[in-house]
Amino acid sequence: MTTTARRAPTGAGARTAGTGPVAGAPARTSAPAPRWAELAAKATVWTTVPSGLWRIALGLGIPVGFSGETAAAFERHTPGWGTVYVLVLSGLAEFLAFLTLGLVRPWGEVVPRWIPLLGGRKVRPLAAVVPAALGSAVLTWLGATALFGGWAANMSSPDAPHGFGGVVMTLSYLPLVAWGPLVGAVTFSYARRALGRR
Repeated sequence: MTTTARRAPTGAGARTAGTGPVAGAPARTSAPAPRWAELAAKATVWTTVPSGLWRIALGLGIPVGFSGETAAAFERHTPGWGTVYVLVLSGLAEFLAFLTLGLVRPWGEVVPRWIPLLGGRKVRPLAAVVPAALGSAVLTWLGATALFGGWAANMSSPDAPHGFGGVVMTLSYLPLVAWGPLVGAVTFSYARRALGRR
């Protein structure tokens, strides 16, 4: 019994199964991100999830531990415009965290072709580095402020959640402290790769 070997295609159009470019996918213009930057970018996305889920529970009217006038104010507006507010806030935070992945993915260097008007264009490195660096600085400052006194001051309010509710709220917001430094680390990696080739 004989077998006929199929000749592999050659030339510019050839690609290995599973490793070639996907149609319409942006092409990378610099070296791939190091493993640690990939992990840091993925971790960034998860830093906003616990607080987002906590706010959504609050917006749906689930008791989270507030009392007094604060609890009464939430009861008046949730469900209602307060629900819309926390959903938008949580979605915006998650979207901004998700953008960090662009610093380790090809779509952070070349705009995907399916985006109208801009598809296929190269992203200017500074257009990504400057807002990411500023965002990192602001988030790091907010996280440090909360960590070194701000959060404790807020939680000392008589209306704030105490006991189990206070622990849940604190643990939900604690990952946000890492958001800024993680974005800063990923931005540094992106800048070194994207600007270093110039």
